[in-house]
Amino acid sequence: MILTDGHGTPLAADVASASPAEVTRIEPLLGKRVLRRKPKRLIYDKAADSDRLRKRLAKRGVELICPHRKNRRRPKTQDGRTLRRYKRRWKVERSIAWLFNFRRLVVRYEHHAHLFHGFVQLACLYTILRRF
Repeated sequence: MILTDGHGTPLAADVASASPAEVTRIEPLLGKRVLRRKPKRLIYDKAADSDRLRKRLAKRGVELICPHRKNRRRPKTQDGRTLRRYKRRWKVERSIAWLFNFRRLVVRYEHHAHLFHGFVQLACLYTILRRF
């Protein structure tokens, strides 16, 4: 998982097993950010549609912007105004594409997670240096 700012600059990266739900990995990712300032908004895909996650992030002062799933039973919590910001999600996808320019990250060759995490951080560093 990767956390980026509004321009697509990587701020944090986290490597975890594929078996736990993505919803459980969002808060630890926010804890690994480089900047002290916490984000005002977090734009994510439908995988983060959880009312409990929204409440926990709201206590931290972070607004979660993600579309609701089709099979949602509870009433919607977001109106169309906040979902207009979801159009900017392409910047996150672009950042992921920048990281996939490094062939070592496309296929995970490393057996140990800490080695792969090191290569992810190195790719983030190269991405940041290329931008400035």
